[in-house]
Amino acid sequence: MNATLLIELLTEELPPKALPRLAASFAQTITEELKKMQFIAADAEAVAYASPRRLAVQLPQVLSVQPDQSITRQGPAVAAGMKDGQPTPALAGFARSCGVEVSDLAVVTNGKQDVYAYSSTKTGEALSARLADVVALALKKLPAPKLMRWGNLDVQFVRPVHGLIMLHGETVIDGEVLGLKSGKTTRGHRFLSQGEVSVANADAYARTLHEDGKVIASFAARRELIGHKLNEAAARLNATIAAPDALFDEVTSLVEWPVVMEAGFEAEFLQVPQECLILTMQQNQKYFPLLDKSGKLMNRFLLVSNIDPQDPSFVIGGNERVLRARLSDAKFFFEQDQKVRLDSRLPRLANVVYHNKIGSQLERVERLQSIAGAIAHELGADAALAARAAYLAKADLVSDMVGEFPELQGIMGMYYAQHDGEHPEVSAAIEGHYHPRFAGDTLPQGKIATAVALADKLETIIGIWGIGLVPTGDKDPFALRRAALGVVRMALEADLDLKALLVIVAAAFPADKLSVKVADEVYGFMMDRLKNFLAADCKGDEIDAVLAQAPSRLSEVRAVLAAVAQFKALPEAAALAAANKRVKNILKKAEGGITAVNPALFAEDAERALFDAVETLAPAVDAKFAAHDFAAALAQLSSLKAPVDAFFDGVMVMAEDAAVRANRIALLARLAELFNRVADISLLAE
Repeated sequence: MNATLLIELLTEELPPKALPRLAASFAQTITEELKKMQFIAADAEAVAYASPRRLAVQLPQVLSVQPDQSITRQGPAVAAGMKDGQPTPALAGFARSCGVEVSDLAVVTNGKQDVYAYSSTKTGEALSARLADVVALALKKLPAPKLMRWGNLDVQFVRPVHGLIMLHGETVIDGEVLGLKSGKTTRGHRFLSQGEVSVANADAYARTLHEDGKVIASFAARRELIGHKLNEAAARLNATIAAPDALFDEVTSLVEWPVVMEAGFEAEFLQVPQECLILTMQQNQKYFPLLDKSGKLMNRFLLVSNIDPQDPSFVIGGNERVLRARLSDAKFFFEQDQKVRLDSRLPRLANVVYHNKIGSQLERVERLQSIAGAIAHELGADAALAARAAYLAKADLVSDMVGEFPELQGIMGMYYAQHDGEHPEVSAAIEGHYHPRFAGDTLPQGKIATAVALADKLETIIGIWGIGLVPTGDKDPFALRRAALGVVRMALEADLDLKALLVIVAAAFPADKLSVKVADEVYGFMMDRLKNFLAADCKGDEIDAVLAQAPSRLSEVRAVLAAVAQFKALPEAAALAAANKRVKNILKKAEGGITAVNPALFAEDAERALFDAVETLAPAVDAKFAAHDFAAALAQLSSLKAPVDAFFDGVMVMAEDAAVRANRIALLARLAELFNRVADISLLAE
């Protein structure tokens, strides 16, 4: 018999941010284990359910009994199984382990030799004998944030568990998990249902909970309904919702029967920067702020309730009172912060430790000033403005608002700088220097903001790396990888010498504080990030060819990559790449230093022809390279195919005469220099 299998664990309210992961893991482990045991087909797909008070999984076409399994055990080789007509100890032991005589064993071929074997049939086990263990294993594998105990039980789970359903079709599978015996009853919504809900059969689970329990068991269906209701309500107000996906997920994890309500707050709170109000609503209250057509925050918001009262005014009024208190705090912090100038806060940064090996935040600010000024100079921007922005960039860390909401650092500094009458570019740079904050985030806008952002990220990377706190594996507590990716993205757009910048940043630290190799090591770290970043759009061998030249001005990298891709499409490219590999291998084995080419030592026409071709072509390649016409520079190399082929066909590089041999190696070194003017083409795949 096969039928749908339902497993449900009824719990206290589960951690909302962890709920999707818990549900996915629960369903995945149960599905995998049942497939291993052949209770379900290899392509069977589970339906996962998750609400604040339950984890459940539903699987179709589950067998009540495993299929019988044919098991073949292989033993010793036939050649080694008998000696003088008697079984060897190994063969006799194998037969005993199978519970048979030696004469009952068969002979089979394992692909290499004949071996003794024994075949038997294992009777399939009943689902009821294995299911409780499968569920227990799935619970053990859950990515639970923390485990807890309850009552006088010895069992542990992320929250107290009150019910277990293991239902195969209409039949309850007997078993015990976490001290609970399985049944076919669960509980509906805490307030909207009559309490206990009986599930008649496994297929009716979601429908029964919806109709009798006022619970939408499917996380995906609940999230879709919430999104639909919120968008409908926002459309009625000609507004758009300001909320990240994470808020939708979290609210979906908090309600079983979502009801969307509209509420509001006093317009006077809109005098506070809208980022503060939005963060308060989203983070503290799980509300959905509304923006008007111009992107300005409205004094209306939406909330998702887990109850559906006849008169929603009490729910709405209660939420408005709670939010009013939160917004009053934000307004108070904002007004208090504005009573003092932003620059007057700087001395307090002396008491904020950045890292005990490299000083306080105030010492860091002093480094940022000099670094940002130097970068601005390279960008052709006002170094004084960049230094001023760097000076003020961290001042809001000791403000009341950022103390309450650390996520607003930079944003509040921008508003306070504007209030103090700072230059608009300085104010914008205070907020912009944190960008990009995550993958896909926007880059800082303007040269001043870019200079401060680069200074901030480079100072972090050089400082932390230089004191030995290098990222390892998945451990990167100072987010150096994220900072390095941000630098790479900015450097791809800005005309800057990255190697020179790293030296400037390292020199900004006190002598003997950092590793002497920090600039070189961080450059290699940056190249790894650059390679990963470019891999989304470019081929690996082309990236390797370009980065092998250790580019310093990353703003040229994309143009060089495009040129390499064009060169690779030429009919001569494969042969020239192969020749360059051969040249590199020869040069690696060359003994002594590479001397200058002496044409007087040429003994073959082919080496003279190659020398003439290289010397004729070099000025043109250099000119194209200097003009940043990388595609044309590489295209010039195609004319070398014939003389290169002739050289390797007719010239013995490792001649017996030491002078001739050294001269030919020098010629190949000159050829390699020309070959690799733009990129190391030996790394291109054929």
